[in-house]
Amino acid sequence: MVETSRPIVDVAREIGVHEGTLGSWVNKYRTEHAGDEPPLTMSERARLRELEQENRELRMKTEFLGKAAAFFAQEYR
Repeated sequence: MVETSRPIVDVAREIGVHEGTLGSWVNKYRTEHAGDEPPLTMSERARLRELEQENRELRMKTEFLGKAAAFFAQEYR
């Protein structure tokens, strides 16, 4: 969001905050920290997108494995 290209709506939903509130926080942060870090290069942005995608996939796999483990644990009781 601030450092990524994730939509504010998605992040707000994920952390349980109204999207308008989160948007205000992000805009305030960006205004206050406008010159803190240099912008990412195109290759850095591409790598970041790849890592974010990999992170999402790994989270989904972890969630699936947790559910599968719970299912089999109940089945063998």
